Amino acid sequence: MLRNIKLSLIRRSFRKEAIWRRHHTTLTNDLIENMDKKITWDRFYTENSKGTFKNFEWFFGFQSIKDCILPLLQSSAGADAPLRVLDIGCGTSALGPCIYRHSGCAVNVTCADISPVAVQLMQKHVENTPVQPCNPSSSLVFKEIDCTELEEHFEPKSLTLILDKGTTDAVLRSKTGQTKAGQIVSQCLKVLNPSGHLLQFSDEDPDARLLWLEKEIRRSEISAEVGIQELGVIRGVTYFCYQVTPCTFHH
Repeated sequence: MLRNIKLSLIRRSFRKEAIWRRHHTTLTNDLIENMDKKITWDRFYTENSKGTFKNFEWFFGFQSIKDCILPLLQSSAGADAPLRVLDIGCGTSALGPCIYRHSGCAVNVTCADISPVAVQLMQKHVENTPVQPCNPSSSLVFKEIDCTELEEHFEPKSLTLILDKGTTDAVLRSKTGQTKAGQIVSQCLKVLNPSGHLLQFSDEDPDARLLWLEKEIRRSEISAEVGIQELGVIRGVTYFCYQVTPCTFHH
């Protein structure tokens, strides 16, 4: 029985890796194994920036997840300062700019990436093609940030929403991924406010991702609850939204 379970898990792992590689044909083996390194992404975005600029979207774009994001922001909005939103590992995705453009409530959106090349590409793109906010009090910035060191850039409990679209998935596939991916979760919990949310968008099966998230939360200084929403099938792959919300009590 145990052998059958192990074989099932191995087959599932191979299927998931085959799907990943099929849907990310621009990725080389070297890139996949070093997705946690700055130099890897500098090279990737340099190679993909030749010619006319085009946003590079991991998994899917804003339209596929806007119904997860915008209602959550609207329910968190108050009469005080704009909500602080962080997109970690933003690359050259249009996710952050789209939130800035479509959020009816005021938001301060920070698009963060470890690669200065990606950050500069997005800054230049927005300068050349200005994005108009839905709310005049909103703001949009791009910053070079290592998401395992969020405490160095944000005050504790200062963010309302953190978006992770494929970043943890990429890090987990690297050679030292487990440790760094755990650091990302821990750092996110420290800078989220008590009513804030971390949304991880992933194609990883719930039976694996939920167990991993719960394990990392137990290691963290801050307790949190984990929820899940199936987003549906996009280009033959089933995607999920994992929602991590800090608890009001500590371990």
